[in-house]
Amino acid sequence: MYLALAGNRRIVLPLCMANRHGLIAGASGTGKTITMKVMAESFSDAGVPVFLCDVKGDVSGLCAPGEKTEGVERRIDRFGIRDCFAYKGYPVCFWDVYQQGGHPVRATVSDMGPDLLANILGLTPAQQGVLNILFRIADDNGLLLVDLKDLRAMLSHISDHRSEYAIQYGNIAAQSLGGIQRALLPLEAQGGNLFFGEPALDLHDWMRTTSDGRGMINLLDCTRLVQNPALYASFLLWMLSELFEQLPEAGDPEKPKLVFFFDEAHLLFEGAPKALVQKMEQVVRLIRSKGIGIYFVTQSPSDIPDSVLAQLSNRVQHALRGYTPAEQKAVRAAARSLRPNPAFKAEDMISELGVGEALVSLLDANGVPGVVERAAILCPQSRMAPADDVTRRAAMSADGMAKYDRSVDNESAYETLADRKAAEEEQARLAAERAQLEKERAAFEAQKQKDAEAARKKQEKEAEAARKRAEKQLEKEQAARQRAAERRQAQIERQLINTGAQVLKRGLMNTLLGGGKRRR
Repeated sequence: MYLALAGNRRIVLPLCMANRHGLIAGASGTGKTITMKVMAESFSDAGVPVFLCDVKGDVSGLCAPGEKTEGVERRIDRFGIRDCFAYKGYPVCFWDVYQQGGHPVRATVSDMGPDLLANILGLTPAQQGVLNILFRIADDNGLLLVDLKDLRAMLSHISDHRSEYAIQYGNIAAQSLGGIQRALLPLEAQGGNLFFGEPALDLHDWMRTTSDGRGMINLLDCTRLVQNPALYASFLLWMLSELFEQLPEAGDPEKPKLVFFFDEAHLLFEGAPKALVQKMEQVVRLIRSKGIGIYFVTQSPSDIPDSVLAQLSNRVQHALRGYTPAEQKAVRAAARSLRPNPAFKAEDMISELGVGEALVSLLDANGVPGVVERAAILCPQSRMAPADDVTRRAAMSADGMAKYDRSVDNESAYETLADRKAAEEEQARLAAERAQLEKERAAFEAQKQKDAEAARKKQEKEAEAARKRAEKQLEKEQAARQRAAERRQAQIERQLINTGAQVLKRGLMNTLLGGGKRRR
């Protein structure tokens, strides 16, 4: 790949060394973006798919032909590329996590994994431990974690069943569950609800070539994403990790399978947890064997941790201005990272470079770093200005990635747990109804027994009252008979007395009368 011209000597990058990674550094306005575009165009022409981050929104012009100007024409002749240069656009596929400037980029919560997700959320070690338990429970129960509502549903489910899960998985503190719930709020505000979902991105769709053999340039609109550095860094690290896990070993291929350009690379490391930096270092070091090349674009090499910087073999150093002691130190560090050229002192040269010039040190075909050269970077063949919306939409309609434009909401943990909870609530409702029926039945039986007892008592009471009435009636009748008998007896006695009195009277009269007759 012809990238720059040092005097009359062409500076080229052998494609077989392009997966040794690289660095494009320099102060603002020195030409880093142009260098990135030139390299992306060269990779595409070589049939190598490219991914690059459009942080400032000024790279989208790759999809449109460049404009013919007097300055560009002079550079074409200067670089000796009149026979192969053409004002042309490149096959660009636009992507955007926020679904505005390109096709949606989505991943599932399960794909992200608990460790990266914990870094995005800024969780404490205790909270990260609980998040690991959550993922384990989801795996053991066949619950798919696709989007953030699945994650929230799992948190609520575990909260409701903490005592049950604690026996098998260990203690699950309610405070940790609450902390994770709170941490999801800013992630949702940053667009996490758009990023997590389906259809999830198939990274092989970034490794396409066109019918004419050019590599597809996948351009991620990062103008909003970089405002959320944690999400930006973790997304890019997830992407590299997924590629590392999915791709087979490639050894030393003739050309890379895919090349990444990470603009504003300092955002990947500023304030990043040590674990995240170590993971990035590991991925950068190992992904080369998968045929993946990574190029960091930043202002100063000091923006990149030394452990990562040591893996970047191809260097393009644009101008740095050393006005302050800290800036002067950065200039010296940048110069010392390049293979010295006896013809000049790199430390002095860095501050003298003009726009579009750079100190370039690339690997040769044997993997040996070339001596640093002061070189002029080629001019891009595509438009230097951003593409307009019409051009962008036209490119999107023709790139074959419309399958990502509409989100789908397949059955996952949220639906499964919602159905399970609904079933549990239905069972609880039925159990409550059964309990209520049993209670009402028991109350009915109790009332029935009570009524029967009351009826029995009433019957007994009525019977007793009837008995008493009968006894009273009998007593009255007996009293009446007694009175009648007494009346008859008294009557008889009166009659007897009357009869006796009459007999006595007659006898007395007869006696009296008889004595008188005798006297006469």
